[in-house]
Amino acid sequence: MAVIGFTSTIPVEAVIASGNTPLDLNNIFALDPNPARLVAAAKMEGFPDTTCAWICGLYSTAIENNIDTIIGVTGGDCSETLALMEILRLRGKTIIPFAYPHDRDENTLRAEMAKFCERLGTTIDRAEEVKHACDEVRAKVARLDRMLWNDNLATGDETRLAALSCTDFEGDVEKYGAKIDALIADVSKRKPFRDIIRIGVCGVPPIVTDLYHHLEKNGCRVVFSEVERQFSIPYGGALARAYSQYTYPYGIFARIPDINHAIQERKLDGIIHYVQSFCFRGIEDIALRKSVSVPVLTLQGDLPTKVTETMEIRIEAFLDMLVRRKERG
Repeated sequence: MAVIGFTSTIPVEAVIASGNTPLDLNNIFALDPNPARLVAAAKMEGFPDTTCAWICGLYSTAIENNIDTIIGVTGGDCSETLALMEILRLRGKTIIPFAYPHDRDENTLRAEMAKFCERLGTTIDRAEEVKHACDEVRAKVARLDRMLWNDNLATGDETRLAALSCTDFEGDVEKYGAKIDALIADVSKRKPFRDIIRIGVCGVPPIVTDLYHHLEKNGCRVVFSEVERQFSIPYGGALARAYSQYTYPYGIFARIPDINHAIQERKLDGIIHYVQSFCFRGIEDIALRKSVSVPVLTLQGDLPTKVTETMEIRIEAFLDMLVRRKERG
């Protein structure tokens, strides 16, 4: 058994079926007490200043944690991943590629998954069996999500973190399921929060560590975290079916129907679109703004940080506009 790291959401069932322990490098980087030092370490090794902070963080996280085998998502994620894999290979790491098909074809994806399982030393049939246990935990996270937007009991931050960790189940599916059970039991005892403004956060997970706390202390509730929810693979069925419905790898026009559904179902008053500096996904902001029916505030982050003064001013103005808009009916 070995710990296998990965750079973006993969069919984690394949890693578990192979008898190894999955580790999402993104989660380790983002939850580090001082993630900025990991970015700085990569820059000291020669990563250009225009490199996305997430790529720098992933590199340093893999090195610092002595992860020998790393799965790189080379299709359907960051275009800089290919170069990252080359540098990690230079450092002696074993690299296993995985790619989501651009056309979202289910048969093509199943073939890629079968090849992926073979490389890991298992079979897709065994991975399908593992998926049943994973889906039981995902169902619990979906229940917590409903307690967020429908029952007004959970907070946006705890719900998004619960969904985020479904990428690797913190290395142990059973223990993670018990952790979510305990969280649901705690949330169930609360009195419902009072709604004023309901916000959705779309785009890559924010590198701004206190964004949700800052939003929720300013009189609104974040009741939709688009990409984190997608990381929990909220679709049933066989592996290829579920991961072809997972929207993140397939571009903005695969994501927009999910966002618009959430706007209606969760009664969102506005969207905050988080984009990362030097990331191609920032261009997708153009399409997002033209495709949703509620106001959008675009926030751009670079290095790991807390909400800046400029961000704070823009957030407060946006929320004030939403309040006045809602009062006008």
